[in-house]
Amino acid sequence: MTTTLQIRIDAKTKNAAQKTFRSMGLDMSSGVKLYLTQVMHTKSIPFPVWSFDYLPREKKLQIVKEAKKALKYGKSYATIEEAHRDILSEK
Repeated sequence: MTTTLQIRIDAKTKNAAQKTFRSMGLDMSSGVKLYLTQVMHTKSIPFPVWSFDYLPREKKLQIVKEAKKALKYGKSYATIEEAHRDILSEK
């Protein structure tokens, strides 16, 4: 027996998902069925999900490392206008 599932989603997300599914040879219905089947089989969301504040420790360490490098070796500017001039001159 089949049933109908209705969801509300913004048009931009829907169109992007349809395009992605089409590139895989799937329609929207098949793509959603595939996702729900994975949820059922894994009893979880089939990809990592975390909030911005709850990144894995390794990712936090990588971000801190990159920030320290940027502070040590990166450019600094006295004014925003100076930064804009530098950015725009990098063509």
